[in-house]
Amino acid sequence: MVSSMNIFVGNLPLELTEDELRQEFSAFGQVKSVNLIKDKYAGSQQPRLYGFVEMDSRVEGEAAVINLKGKEIGGRAIEVISALPLSSEKERRPFSHKRGKHLHAGRQPGYQT
Repeated sequence: MVSSMNIFVGNLPLELTEDELRQEFSAFGQVKSVNLIKDKYAGSQQPRLYGFVEMDSRVEGEAAVINLKGKEIGGRAIEVISALPLSSEKERRPFSHKRGKHLHAGRQPGYQT
């Protein structure tokens, strides 16, 4: 089974559309999804200069990362790096759950809080 790959893309020009970004990556394989991050807190819904592209296969994703890293788009040299894989809702846990487990794991006997 071939796994998909999630890719972080940064330093994007503000005027870049999801379709234009998809076109850049589709030269290296099947693009599953493109998501430009919007500034929902400022109320402008403008792109935030970064986003994520999910490629159908890891091999195609790695080829895209290697070939697009530093490519100039709209006058900006883009950043392209492999991102953490997307997880399903079932696998997600609250931050406090992870934090609590981590903090208690390395304590020495007799340690008091």
